[in-house]
Amino acid sequence: MRSWERALSVLEALCERGQAAGHGWTLDTELLPPHQQQVNALEGQGLVELACREDRAELSVLEGRLMRWAARLAPYGHDTLTYGRSRPRAGLSPGEAASDRQLVELIPSQMAALRVFVGLADQLRVPPADGLAEQVRTASCDHGIKRWRLYLTQEQMWSVAYGLWLHRRARSPPRRAWRPTRCRRLHSPDDKGTPPVDQRRQLVYQPSHTALGSSVPADPAAY
Repeated sequence: MRSWERALSVLEALCERGQAAGHGWTLDTELLPPHQQQVNALEGQGLVELACREDRAELSVLEGRLMRWAARLAPYGHDTLTYGRSRPRAGLSPGEAASDRQLVELIPSQMAALRVFVGLADQLRVPPADGLAEQVRTASCDHGIKRWRLYLTQEQMWSVAYGLWLHRRARSPPRRAWRPTRCRRLHSPDDKGTPPVDQRRQLVYQPSHTALGSSVPADPAAY
């Protein structure tokens, strides 16, 4: 588990236990010492508030016993958890990546242009395809290769191509139209010295080398 995942797990535990207790505090009997140490570390980051002497005295009265330790989410911790809960999933499971969806990888500049496109949905005569805005919101980034990963339907892929085509037109007079281009597999099963990788065909949106003037991008279903 990554450090940020571990931190979110601790914040989640504090939130759940604090809500269950009614007073917002997670008490010393509810977390093991190693977990309390993780909470203490988050306190140094401003994400957690540890009970002071006065707070522990009040909790001791409420609980009818001596309270040596208690913690609760700080405002920054609450907001961090809220954002953490809304983080996109790393990817779809094999069952979710159904035949009607394909893996699409975009470079950061393409993803930035796509966000502008979906943000203008209410102003466009040809708006983004249904569900594309949600796919953009929940897209995950592979920082190793600097690619954003989305699982899109054919209609959504055409919509992405259209949005990138608009972006190119707005930047300069169009010489090439944006069209989806299939890319070769990253590795062949016969490659020697390379570990096996996902062999699913991937789609990366790139400027087509076919000069199409100012024509709109073709429907990717034709590819």
